[in-house]
Amino acid sequence: MICMYFTYIIQSDADGRYYFGSTSDLEKRIKHHNDGISRHTRKYRPWRLVWCGAFGTRKKAEDFELYLKSGSGYAFSRKRLIG
Repeated sequence: MICMYFTYIIQSDADGRYYFGSTSDLEKRIKHHNDGISRHTRKYRPWRLVWCGAFGTRKKAEDFELYLKSGSGYAFSRKRLIG
């Protein structure tokens, strides 16, 4: 059985901000953001998916999420992932 993990970038339609995350169930996670279940994103709803990447392990997905949240990762995401 192949289990995929995802790193994703969503954007708030309310104010244009971006949020970086990782999950094994992308559809469910985005629904949580839009339903207000996620405390950190509820006040910026609605959210839309702008990028996602699939990884073979949870660790790789989480490591890439942490990279995207770093200074160089933030610049990389603007230049290469969300333009």
